Amino acid sequence: MRILILGGTREARELAHIASGERGFEIVSSLAGRVRTPLLPEGAVRVGGFGGAEGLRDWVAANGIDAVVDATHPFAATISANAAAAVKDSGVPLVCLRRPSWSAQTGDRWVRVPDLAAAAEAVAALGERVFLTIGRQGVRAFAGLGGQWFLIRAIDPPEGPLPPHREILLARGPFTVEGESRLIAQHRIDVLVGKDSGGDQTAAKLVAARAAGVPVVVIDRPKFPECDVLVETVAQARDWLRRAAAATSGERE
Repeated sequence: MRILILGGTREARELAHIASGERGFEIVSSLAGRVRTPLLPEGAVRVGGFGGAEGLRDWVAANGIDAVVDATHPFAATISANAAAAVKDSGVPLVCLRRPSWSAQTGDRWVRVPDLAAAAEAVAALGERVFLTIGRQGVRAFAGLGGQWFLIRAIDPPEGPLPPHREILLARGPFTVEGESRLIAQHRIDVLVGKDSGGDQTAAKLVAARAAGVPVVVIDRPKFPECDVLVETVAQARDWLRRAAAATSGERE
């Protein structure tokens, strides 16, 4: 069973690791190529775009893919939409692996907003020293805020217009509560901005912000396209693939 796994997330790597070690699976992982030094999964890997939904459809057909697993970041809306369009009416099932969203806890001071523009507007009224944890893409939405100072954390340096008062911190998670608390204290952060990514890779910042009484601007996830199968964990995705492989084997026998 040939499986295309989309995404450079931890879940995508874990699924590739598990499936690559099981008989009957042939795994191809696809990374967008936006990170300069990505963590590579086990098995075959391709890097770069497909050329939209049509290009992905053609690639899936040409490479004999039996199932597509969308394990991309919850904010990778374009590739998720392309994946759904590519396999529509093709008979190739689309399995969407979506980690659960974060939920506010007692003591949290969250301000939920629909997008980056709304986040920039909220920040302007919430604080003067901002911890921006949205990755390198989208930082330009805050470029016009000259009254705030920004600690901008990303894996790679952000490009394009940037806020005039800033410090760039290049780092890759997972992060610890102790480390996040130290950053908040050292830089006198009074507002944190992050995407509702879910998972535990970057959740420590929320705990640290709660302890420090710092408000958090949480950017809501984009709307997801429909999937044939929706799962929340790697184990659930693995189990579905096992059942699909068994069914396929039975049909061939």
